[in-house]
Amino acid sequence: MIKKGRRRLIAGVIALVMLTAPEAGVSATSDTRKQLEDAKEEREATQNQKEAQEQNISNLEDVQSGLQGELSTLNSQLAEVSNSLEQIENNIIAKKEEIETAQAELADAKATEERQYLCLKKRIQYSYEKSSNSYLEAVLSAKSLGEVLNMTEYFSQMAAYDQKMLAAYKAAREAVEEKEAKLEADMDQLEDMQASAQAEHERFSGLISQTQGNIAAYSDQIASAEAQVEVLEAQIAAQDENIAALQKKLEEEIRKSRLAAQSSWRDISEVSFSEDDRYLLANLIYCEAGGEPYEGQVAVGAVVINRVLSSVFPNTVSGVIYQSGQFEPVSTGRLALALAENRATDSCYRAADEAMSGVTNVGNCVFFRTPIPGLEGINIGGHVFY
Repeated sequence: MIKKGRRRLIAGVIALVMLTAPEAGVSATSDTRKQLEDAKEEREATQNQKEAQEQNISNLEDVQSGLQGELSTLNSQLAEVSNSLEQIENNIIAKKEEIETAQAELADAKATEERQYLCLKKRIQYSYEKSSNSYLEAVLSAKSLGEVLNMTEYFSQMAAYDQKMLAAYKAAREAVEEKEAKLEADMDQLEDMQASAQAEHERFSGLISQTQGNIAAYSDQIASAEAQVEVLEAQIAAQDENIAALQKKLEEEIRKSRLAAQSSWRDISEVSFSEDDRYLLANLIYCEAGGEPYEGQVAVGAVVINRVLSSVFPNTVSGVIYQSGQFEPVSTGRLALALAENRATDSCYRAADEAMSGVTNVGNCVFFRTPIPGLEGINIGGHVFY
């Protein structure tokens, strides 16, 4: 009999060799259904993410479209304000010219009034200084009463004319002053309108700048979301390929299971098992069902032995266990670690012994996995055997 330490060494070497064989690391065939279901769920989740991103893009585009409309309205309003501001500025220029003209007219009116006032003042002064002699001399030199009356009328008309002209020039000055005051009031009003229009212009310019910034930000978000959609589409394509591969693998498993049921089987008496087979099988049972009830451990051992007996699978324990892509602990390295440390419990060894003696509580089942909806078989512990 091979010593225990040497047995571990041999089993460990076999495990390492099988781990480095081609296609090592493929998930266990018994988990293909779960892998397929998980892959479909993952694909559905990715599809949901893609649809959510597409809806997000649609929402962002709606908001961006609204902002574009708002920007168009703001640009129209800014154009109106700009036109109004330009008109006001033109009116201010014209009003300034009117004010300058009125100021020139007022200066002329004041100068004219001043000259007329000076002329009147000089005539009055002259009349007061010489009126007694001149008027008396004129009367005394008159040859008739008519001449006297005419002279009197002349002096009266002269005085009335001076008063009339003075009043007229004063009225003209006052009219020009009133006109100037009105023009200045109009100017104040225009300047107020200009300030208001400039404030509106700045406000609309700010709103346009802000809206343009928002549109640019939404463009960035849309671009980012579209990039994410492209990534998700690539993931979906890869997931579809994986699902197709798993579907094909599952169909192959089902074919093998049916083929195994219809093919020839050896009797357990035709097979001999070594201590290495027992050591290997016990540690596989530990990895696959170490936490399961004893019946579940026996069932896992029975599946391995059923494959050994079936003409569809390899005809040795090591050949069955290390067949590419059949048992997950092989591909993950858990079995190699268990073999190196002999983690199999006493119950795992008892289950291996029973299975190698021909005991089976799962009939001719050659696969097992965790239960999933729609999979029929023999349920023991946390596994369904089929």
